[in-house]
Amino acid sequence: MAEGKAREASLRLRDSYKSWSEIGVPYEAARTRVLLGRVARELNDSEGAAVELAGAREVFQQLGAAPDLAGLEELTTRKKNDGTVPLTEREMQVLKLVASGVTNRKIAVQLTISEKTVARHVSNIFNKLDLNSRAAATAYAFRQGLV
Repeated sequence: MAEGKAREASLRLRDSYKSWSEIGVPYEAARTRVLLGRVARELNDSEGAAVELAGAREVFQQLGAAPDLAGLEELTTRKKNDGTVPLTEREMQVLKLVASGVTNRKIAVQLTISEKTVARHVSNIFNKLDLNSRAAATAYAFRQGLV
């Protein structure tokens, strides 16, 4: 999905979901349904996304997976991007450096902050922008014209 191949991701995730379900691993199956919901959103299939996320929510509730339920709640209540970037000025600085291929250690030195603080900023960026990797953050930064 980070590479812009949502349809391919959907097919692979469906295979994964089927496998997890067949071997009786409900937590992993539910986590896969969350990813399927995100892919469906990417493909502008809001109905499909709602079905997948509701299925995941049901399993997380049955399992008592509170952190996953909280993450799912944030995902389902997050507003669509209105064109504004919801990042702080410092997060924008970090995102630009990440997109330029700079390591956390070098970002820390350049911004005169701790490496742990950089990691926290990177985590916040991923959460706020609904990303899951430095590559996805880099792609986002390029799409937004930040680098």
